Amino acid sequence: MSDLWNLTASEITSQIHTGDITARAVTEAVLARIDTVNPPLNAVIARCDAEALAAADAVDAAHAAGQAPGLLAGVPITIKVNADQAGYATTNGLRTQKDLIATQDNPVVANLRKAGAVIVGRTNTPAFSLRWFTRNSLHGHTKNPRNPALTPGGSSGGAAAAVAAGMGPLAHGTDIAGSVRYPAYACGLHGLRPSLGRVPAYNFTGVDRHIGGQLMAVAGPIARSIADLRLGLEAMAAPDLRDAWYMPAPLRGPDAPRRAALCLAPDGMEVAPEIKTALRDAAARLEAAGWIVEEQDTPPLREAMMRQLTLWLAETRRAADAAIRTEDDPDANLVYERLSAFCPPVDVNGLLDTLQARSRLAREWRAFLSDWPVLLCPVSGELPFADQRDVGSQADFDAVVAAQMAQIGLPFMGLPSLSVATGTVTGPHGPTPVGVQLVANQFREDLLLDAGEVIGDTVPVSS
Repeated sequence: MSDLWNLTASEITSQIHTGDITARAVTEAVLARIDTVNPPLNAVIARCDAEALAAADAVDAAHAAGQAPGLLAGVPITIKVNADQAGYATTNGLRTQKDLIATQDNPVVANLRKAGAVIVGRTNTPAFSLRWFTRNSLHGHTKNPRNPALTPGGSSGGAAAAVAAGMGPLAHGTDIAGSVRYPAYACGLHGLRPSLGRVPAYNFTGVDRHIGGQLMAVAGPIARSIADLRLGLEAMAAPDLRDAWYMPAPLRGPDAPRRAALCLAPDGMEVAPEIKTALRDAAARLEAAGWIVEEQDTPPLREAMMRQLTLWLAETRRAADAAIRTEDDPDANLVYERLSAFCPPVDVNGLLDTLQARSRLAREWRAFLSDWPVLLCPVSGELPFADQRDVGSQADFDAVVAAQMAQIGLPFMGLPSLSVATGTVTGPHGPTPVGVQLVANQFREDLLLDAGEVIGDTVPVSS
């Protein structure tokens, strides 16, 4: 089998442009890699072989004709199964949606195609994309290729597992409470949650989401290199006004001082010592590159987490309660029950208070990030969780939620954030990825990627 599957997206586009490789050869190598490594991992739950080879041939034909083949020319990618892709079911991990066939692409999928990307498969997610773990009654259980005792993360667990195992260098994911950043962290990768309005997205198989989903859910890339995230973001962020929140903001903002705030334990959250060490090492890398780094306290994050959960659960009760009961997925049932107990129902006044608080919290965070253009903080308070920990004891569930405060709280303000892999440590369950999180003001993904390139190296594929 060819080892072209091991190339990064940046390497693939460069070598296709110079004529050293063909898109078809890369695609064939990745499809063969999926044949070899996917069965025990169950990351890719639907194949797109014929379509992928046709797309690769189109890239090669465009190159031969002297045409510009696109930003992601010939790059094999995967699409999360909660996004519309014409001709495929938008299952979102649900048996009740196994026949929900999309007739047109979600704007983010359309943008990736326009950039020349080659879609090789669709990746697994938990039922309703509800968890930081990936298992459902329709597609089954996705495993972490770095260490099967650990969660691959969720809800984009299939996406991250695919990239970590070499089933394409770039993956599409979505994030409302960490679903890009946490799978990247758990699988030892880099993952970018863009700003609200940066990447256009909409599922034509469904209806418009309520206001919380509109404000907090975004699509973003997962990759083994920061350079690939930069390419993926640029491709995903092409204009498409079918998303009412899309904003044509420049990808590169004005110059900003190279100043980073380091917060080892935001809002008093408990943080494992290995993570604090990773944060200090990341700060040292920034300082060596000329950044000014100082320890600072962040604006409120615990309140943002609780406000986000309040809004999220109110909308879930309104829009998905019956669907959850009909689907009757054991994991989703238990997590929904526990989250519902964690966040009791609120009336319309409670929802209005929640949205009012968002303005105040966003203002405080934007003021902080104006003084400190980048925040360096934990992705999670714990090393990647043991797989399926959230459906264990109530104490385990509570510990999972507490550790994920930075995953849950930051989307409430619409801020972009980046999970950067920094290495591997020995955890309770063996070799365990570790990483850090970077946060910036809205539409300043460029600052996150600049800092991320200093901190994070290109990550090897899992052996």
